[in-house]
Amino acid sequence: MANILIHTGDEPVILSPKALRRLLDRGDGDAALLYLALLRHQGTLSPQALTKEMRWEQSRTDAAERVLKELELVASDIEQPKDAPEPEEQSYRQDEIAFQLENNAEFRQLLAQVESRLGKRLSPVDLSRLLGLLNAVGLPSDVIYILVNHCAERYAALHGEGHIPNMAWIETVGVDWYNRGIDTQAAAADYLKRYAKRADDYADYMRVLNLGDRFPGKLEEKYLAKWSEWDFPPETVAMAYEKTLLNCHEFKWSYCNKILKRWHESGWRTVSEIEEEDKPQKRKARQKGASGENEVRKYAQEFMKEMEKTKQSKSDA
Repeated sequence: MANILIHTGDEPVILSPKALRRLLDRGDGDAALLYLALLRHQGTLSPQALTKEMRWEQSRTDAAERVLKELELVASDIEQPKDAPEPEEQSYRQDEIAFQLENNAEFRQLLAQVESRLGKRLSPVDLSRLLGLLNAVGLPSDVIYILVNHCAERYAALHGEGHIPNMAWIETVGVDWYNRGIDTQAAAADYLKRYAKRADDYADYMRVLNLGDRFPGKLEEKYLAKWSEWDFPPETVAMAYEKTLLNCHEFKWSYCNKILKRWHESGWRTVSEIEEEDKPQKRKARQKGASGENEVRKYAQEFMKEMEKTKQSKSDA
């Protein structure tokens, strides 16, 4: 009897054919499971953060992550957050939280606003996290409320309207804001302005990379953030994408990034600039020019050595 797949009705996890082929060719079950877990969380969690959820030993997670790095399915140079007074789970006792609720009007007002925005009552652990952002981390209450709204909008974009983030993720983003110095309304407004521009760029980049309209995962976002910072229009990214497919026969983030990095360092941003300046004859001319400069330096050094020899001979005489 043929096996029949049972559809659970849950939100699907999309695995690209190229990623699937790499995983099948490698034949590493742990790497495949870890990659599926990362996809399930849309890249918002690191492999290490999934260790507890998957009930693995840390060494097992590390081994699977190394395989994914070799397959270029996760980035190898993700920026890690700096040290910060990150609150531990349930870092405040119930009586401490009760005292704050009774005597700290700022915390009471913040709690009411956060619960209203998220549409739910916070659990004791959630209350502890919120209080930790205010007291232990040191973010002002107005910045925390901006943070909560930003996380709620970002989570809805990732998972659809009606889905809300948990306080653990909000806390993680809050600590990241603290590390970046986003601790005033002005700093938060500036960050959100830049974030909105990046989000628009990301959507354009994802489309020209044939990755659809989905929100990029954290590992993909690492590259997209660079390209947005370099101010590349989507047409230029599409050009780099085509060159990557031509040379690699499949899309590789790292290879595409090398192409764009070379263009950025050369001062080329638009397709017309690249087509004009990156012609074979111009590349040869630049190489010849660089060779000529090296030759001039060589002759100048030889001339100076001869001059030194002449001076030395005269002084000896």
